[in-house]
This record gives sequence, C-alpha cells and structure tokens, in this order.
Amino acid sequence: MNTQFFKYALEVERTRSITQAAENLLIAQPNLSKAIREAEDSLGYEIFERNSRGVVPTARGAKFLGYAREIVQQLRKMEEIASGGDAEVQRLSVSMPRGSYISKALAAFAASLDRAKGIELNITETSSMQTVTNVLDGSFRLGIIRYQTVYEKYFQDYLAEKELSSDLIWNFSYLALMPRRHALAERRPLHADDLSDSVEIVHGDRMVPYLTPEKAQPQFGAAGRKRIYLYERANQFELLGRMPDCFMWVSPIPQEILNRYELVQRRCSFPNNSCKDVLIYRRDYSLSELDKHFIDRVYEAKNEVAFRNYD
Repeated sequence: MNTQFFKYALEVERTRSITQAAENLLIAQPNLSKAIREAEDSLGYEIFERNSRGVVPTARGAKFLGYAREIVQQLRKMEEIASGGDAEVQRLSVSMPRGSYISKALAAFAASLDRAKGIELNITETSSMQTVTNVLDGSFRLGIIRYQTVYEKYFQDYLAEKELSSDLIWNFSYLALMPRRHALAERRPLHADDLSDSVEIVHGDRMVPYLTPEKAQPQFGAAGRKRIYLYERANQFELLGRMPDCFMWVSPIPQEILNRYELVQRRCSFPNNSCKDVLIYRRDYSLSELDKHFIDRVYEAKNEVAFRNYD
C-alpha cells in the first residue's frame, strides 16, 4: 500500500467527504474513490461508510486511521532528520487562523529572535479543521483554532477524540470591519440587519466536526446575498481598501492595521456572537521555551486589543 494513501484517508476522515477531500488534495474524485476501494479490497474490510454525518470511519476503519496517523507522524520525523536537529536553530511551527492580532504576535516573536543563531519558522494560516489535521500528523507543533461557541461541544469532543490538549486563549465577540468610507461607519448603534445590503467578505472554509457543510454554516448576522469568499488575509485588506460598501466579521484588530488600510471596526450585536480562539497541541508534546515565548506574545497582542472601546 502506497504511503501516500494514508494521507488521502486522513483527509477523507477530516472532511467527512470524498469529494471535498479530493478537491483539497488536488486529485480527481473518481481516482480517490478508486484508491479507497482498492485499499479496502486489499485489507478485507471497509474503512469508511456513509451515514447522516457524511463519510465516516467504520469501527475497523477508525483503528486503521489511528495507525495511519502514527505512520504519517513517523515519516515526518524521518524527514526532520535531514535538518540535523541543531540546538542552535530557533524553531517554531504554528498552524493558525487568519487573525490579525495573532499575526502581530508572530511578527513580534520573529523580531525578538537571536540573529546570531539559525531561524526556522513554519507558519500557515488556515481553517480550524485543517489546523487539527496539521497538529495530528505532526506537520505543525502548535495550532490555534477558532470557532463560534455555539459549536463548542463539537470541537471539544473532536479534540478529546483526537487526544489533543487545548488551552483557551480568548473568548471574544466578532466586530464589523469596514472602510472608513462605508456609509455605516459612523452609525450608532449599529445592527446586523443594517449591513444586509453591503458586500460581505467571508473566509470560505469554515467547517465543524461531525457536521455536514450545510449544517455547519456560520451563524452570523447580516445574512445578505452579496458575498466574496476568500481563503487568506491579503486580499481581504485589498478589497476592504477598494470597496467602500464591503465589510467582514473579525476578531478585534490592532489599531496600526486599521490605520494602514483606513478601516474602522464597530461592535454589532447579534445572536451567537461569541467565539473562542484555542491553543491546541498533541498530549505527548512538551512545549519548548520558544513555544512559550510565542504564546506569551499572543496573549500580549490579545490584551492590547481586548480592552478598547469599539462602540
């Protein structure tokens, strides 16, 4: 069995969908389905079955996937041997959400590193479910996930199932981020329904454990019909800077970023507007001193934006 198949199977487990897994893996869906069938024929048992939650592991499949995850982790450790394990190299690997305060913390952490030593930072901004996968398979040591608290039970159950440690970083409410030129930029109070005619910028890869994509739709306000789905932060600021009628829901953003792009953020109440950022890592992983230093920077950046007035 090709070791690449283990990664394929783990992606199907993560997404609960062969079609979505194939898209994420950049392979054709029929080819992925065929690979799964051939593997199941070779093993003599089914790895996945379809039910109301999508494509989920069978009892034997769950055991197979546990071993597959261990194999992928060991393969990554073998690859790390090439780096030499030099103690003089300052290393950090973090999979994180597209949060500007976290990005600022990362920049502050990087700027504080000793330039006389080697530096190796491995950083990605991605969805919460992909971050869980990244930490599980060992490609990233630390992860920060973000979810609405209405979905907290799903995420906490999933983290427990995957034997991941979790520490709360911040419980916050989303703010409406918009250009200073937006017609509603100075409205007080601002209601979610006021934004229904604006163009909403959305990070388009939100998923919730155990739920199909249809059932895991973000429960936000301003359910308008004009949306732009993005998967990274650079274009969101370009769009916000050029389209005076757009907005997006964000965690509080540092003031220097608002000034740079001529943006404002406003408090806007609506049901289920409670979110959490949570640090995750494998239970068998011991945080390094550099890990702790980065986490301290995250808390510093959070405290900087947490106590400002956004009305």
